[in-house]
Amino acid sequence: MMRWLRFNVVGAMGMCVQLAALAVLNRAWPGHYLVASAIAVELAIAHNFVWHVRYTWSDRSEGSAVWTQLWRFHLANGAVSLVGNLVLMRLLVQGAHLPVVAANVVAIACCSVINFLLGDGWAFAAP
Repeated sequence: MMRWLRFNVVGAMGMCVQLAALAVLNRAWPGHYLVASAIAVELAIAHNFVWHVRYTWSDRSEGSAVWTQLWRFHLANGAVSLVGNLVLMRLLVQGAHLPVVAANVVAIACCSVINFLLGDGWAFAAP
């Protein structure tokens, strides 16, 4: 339960990074919300990886190469976040006519549980 709470603390910080980046990029390039979303997600993935290594799964850093963890994290959590966000953003913005940032909050929440399970069971699995 404590790891889930730590995951969500890091996720909340990452969500702030992602939403701030999305807001700035969407304002700079109006109409290109999917490109802005992809860049914002990548920034959040990098941010979250650093914090997950140092905080959420710090007890599992021994015996695992950081590059292995980075590769697994990006392959699992990155893929879920990137594909999930882009698909949901398209559905929510164009289909449901939600504002871009509000749609992104929904997309982040939908990907969260899957990302925790992949992080805990594979990306940062105990050696």
